[in-house]
Amino acid sequence: MELVLEVDDQDAVTKAALRRIADDTTMPVDERAHAEAAVTEDTAEALAYLVDPFDLVSEVPGVELAQASWSSERIEYDPDSPEWDLDEDDEEDFDGEEAERAG
Repeated sequence: MELVLEVDDQDAVTKAALRRIADDTTMPVDERAHAEAAVTEDTAEALAYLVDPFDLVSEVPGVELAQASWSSERIEYDPDSPEWDLDEDDEEDFDGEEAERAG
């Protein structure tokens, strides 16, 4: 699974992450300071505090989250560009996985 997100209000994302950190009464003080600095400096870090991969799939029947990782990069998104044809990429990935299993 791959998600592409467009953040149109970085300030709102950062503020929401800072609120979540402030509301976490179990977070140690030194970790809180580090988390606040991270989400203030990087919107991707702020988003990581707000989006829990487990929550995204926990209600999906037949799916168990085995591992999740987080990475981000700034890109120029053009939905009309051929590189954003997700259906084509999905087919290639599926074909490759099938070939590995069969071989």
